[in-house]
Amino acid sequence: MTTFRQRLAAFAFMGLMFAALPAPAAEFSEGQKGEIQSIIRDYLLQNPEILRDAYAELEQRQARAEGEARTKALSENASLLANSPHQAVIGNPDGKVTLVEFFDYNCGYCKQALPDLQRLVKEQPDLRVVLKDFPVLGPGSVEAAQVAIALRNQMKGEKYWAFHLKLLATRGPVSKANALTAAKESGADMDRLNKDLGGPEVTASLQEVAKLADALSLSGTPTYIVGDEVVVGAVGYAQLKGRLDNMRKCGKAACG
Repeated sequence: MTTFRQRLAAFAFMGLMFAALPAPAAEFSEGQKGEIQSIIRDYLLQNPEILRDAYAELEQRQARAEGEARTKALSENASLLANSPHQAVIGNPDGKVTLVEFFDYNCGYCKQALPDLQRLVKEQPDLRVVLKDFPVLGPGSVEAAQVAIALRNQMKGEKYWAFHLKLLATRGPVSKANALTAAKESGADMDRLNKDLGGPEVTASLQEVAKLADALSLSGTPTYIVGDEVVVGAVGYAQLKGRLDNMRKCGKAACG
């Protein structure tokens, strides 16, 4: 029984076969076209491994195209990724090395990866971390992100980092109520916070991050940007540290 992917590869192969025919192929009769299709079908049945090879080649081409598109998007959006006014910066604000994280307060993998980020910030005094609120896990995530963004108007650096750690460490689903509680416990001016929740900064920040994520084809969290590389998932302390070390050595996430 053939899978959908195998049928897709077969159709792609057949399309390539027809595309390779000379221009007069467009003038073939229905009977001739049927005979050609029968020949191709018989060939594929006798050589089914070509479906696997065709699909593997298709995946490789798609991966290369996506990689090239991401590289271009990283270059075109470098300023917004690292220096947008709509973001939180922790660690050393003047650090020589920058790590960008797209995260969601309801993301279990973000919570799992939090100790790695804390360790990196503690161990690397020249590290600048940019936090991008990317709420992809439902209304509660959006509400929490809105509170966090509004809080940036009155909390920066270590104070904001303390709030972020508190909220991301929350057990169970996170929503507006959890975010407001974390903000209050972190010493926020709640009247100002509630006022800022309706301000333009909240909408502008979420729209900017959504556009960046779309340009980079991001769909999940955590996702990190280290120099010229997009790192997807909670890859662990060692992998992040290795890429940051490379940035110091050669200016790229992977040194040649």
